[in-house]
Amino acid sequence: MTAVVPNGETVGGSIDSAGGVRGHTSGVDEPFVIDGLTLCRDVAPAAWAVAAVRDFDGTVGSLVPPVFAAYARVFHPARRQLGGPAGPVERTEEVTWAQVARANGRLAHPAMQWPCITGSWRFVHADDQSGLWEYPPEEGSLPVRQAARLAALLAGHTRAPQHCWFAVWDGYGDLALPVEDPDVPRVVMPGRDMLLLSGPLSAAATSFAQASWGHQSASLWWPEDRAWCVATDVDLMSTYIGGSGECTAQVVADAQLEALAVDVDDALGWDGDRINPAPADRDRL
Repeated sequence: MTAVVPNGETVGGSIDSAGGVRGHTSGVDEPFVIDGLTLCRDVAPAAWAVAAVRDFDGTVGSLVPPVFAAYARVFHPARRQLGGPAGPVERTEEVTWAQVARANGRLAHPAMQWPCITGSWRFVHADDQSGLWEYPPEEGSLPVRQAARLAALLAGHTRAPQHCWFAVWDGYGDLALPVEDPDVPRVVMPGRDMLLLSGPLSAAATSFAQASWGHQSASLWWPEDRAWCVATDVDLMSTYIGGSGECTAQVVADAQLEALAVDVDDALGWDGDRINPAPADRDRL
């Protein structure tokens, strides 16, 4: 979309709900910037991740490079509607996977999967369990609160919090990024081509979607010293972190996140839950 800034200059970008420009450049030779993050015209800083990550084999190591001492999984929360008078903004609260598992007589564990703890494949995209949760966990995007909290924790485990890299899968719809520009290079991860941006860790909660689309987090992010790496895949309701044992232990112990320690060889897919029974209704969807 093309927008006009107050001085009348035309720039490329998308307009947010307040009328401002999200993602823009002020001239042909100027960098593209979105919320303080600068689009990279050189993706060499991501070469280490491309070289280290596994060809996609359905394990944690095919999202986060298998070079770290420890790994953790952050579960995206479901949400429950709150009662009371209806207002301009719907009131909801977070519901953890552990709460959902307990309510359904299932066991919460590091490899649990959403259809297995809810008991039906219908609850992945369609129906809800009214009263327990009305909105399923976000797929492919780390929610804003969790992203900000995770960044705050990870800041203590890098020497370079002001110099970080954020890669965003270019297949998301309505991105506020120049995905149609053939001159923008891609980070070629297994099955996922990504645009690369740079900026401070404090920008980790940035949305890369146009305002009308809702929040879209980065797909892969890490600091310049590669002390840790965070990955959120388009098809998953969880985010994975690789780092030192101390780093991931702090993430798991944090009361503001629902997170558990995982192994780099743990399965990512719905069949990775070997403890809770798999729903029998997949063929009827």
